[in-house]
Amino acid sequence: MKLNRMTETMTGRQRVRATFEFEKTDRPPIGYEANGGIDRRLKEYLGVQNESHETFMRLLGVDYRRIAAPYKGPRLFDVPEGRQRDPLEGFIMRWVAHETGGYWDFCDFPLKDADDEEFDNYPVPSPDDFDYGAAAELARSYGGLFALHLGDPGVPDVINSNGRIMGMEDTLCHLILEDEAPMRLIRRRARSSLEIMERTLEACRGEIDFIWLGEDLGTQIAPMISLELYRKTIKPIQKQFVDLAKSYGLPVMIHTCGSSSWAYEDFIGMGVKGVDTLQPEAANMSPRWLLDHFGGRLNLRGCISTAGPLAYGTPADVRANCTDILEMMKPYGGYHFAPTHAIQDNSPTENVFEMYQTVYDFCR
Repeated sequence: MKLNRMTETMTGRQRVRATFEFEKTDRPPIGYEANGGIDRRLKEYLGVQNESHETFMRLLGVDYRRIAAPYKGPRLFDVPEGRQRDPLEGFIMRWVAHETGGYWDFCDFPLKDADDEEFDNYPVPSPDDFDYGAAAELARSYGGLFALHLGDPGVPDVINSNGRIMGMEDTLCHLILEDEAPMRLIRRRARSSLEIMERTLEACRGEIDFIWLGEDLGTQIAPMISLELYRKTIKPIQKQFVDLAKSYGLPVMIHTCGSSSWAYEDFIGMGVKGVDTLQPEAANMSPRWLLDHFGGRLNLRGCISTAGPLAYGTPADVRANCTDILEMMKPYGGYHFAPTHAIQDNSPTENVFEMYQTVYDFCR
């Protein structure tokens, strides 16, 4: 099977830059995030299973590429038997199988119920231990064809990233109570990420197009924390990253899961240009609601639900859903076509193909 793509008149870099400015483009920027099972099936469906992932991304028309400086420092964490462990953050995962495949789930939280000494001694990677020259070389290798970004939904991601090592309940309690040792670690980890980003930006000067941050702020029905707590503990950390991006003249997009639009006015006030994932099932997160409140003021990336027709409908349902969203977004500009979260393994391959075919057919 082959995607029937339209004639394109812009590069990915041109398209994404114009979209951040709400300018007219040949088509919306296209994003792709997927779990391993559906990623393999889609590659087989498109006949590129033996090709590189880059070949697949170009075939699909994905407009973004992430740039990161490789770590070259000492080993920071031991790996428990039967587990995976992130080499930089230290969170631990176990494999959980299910009927459509499986996933690595967080477990054995290393700082749950930890004392002050354990927090203060927890390893954080040194910004000196990254190969910024390699990041610059990678950025230049794309030849200006794609929109290059630093960061991702996990940066700085105070609640989630610390929840993976402290446990979510402990993390939220530490934030509310402002416990000194956990807060020292939270700020130490954020400073490390910020300096790594700044050094990478400097090494890749002129090559990077935007900064991608993340902070999950909502459940499906309500905010996860109060606006007061957000402004007191998380916003000051985010603002450091936003200010860094602004000093380089770069737009910022923030990934937010769940019902998170309650914080978007604060995002706009900081200078954030876009928000990502946008689960339409969550409270005050439907495409219509977001456009009514933020259309023309924030770029919107996502809105194609991974828990709706893409997973449970027919290809015709997927086409109708994607077309509705594209029609809704078109008058406002600033829309990036992408799934909410990674596409899950329970999504039929034909549905995922139809999702991407629809955006090309819509823009002919």
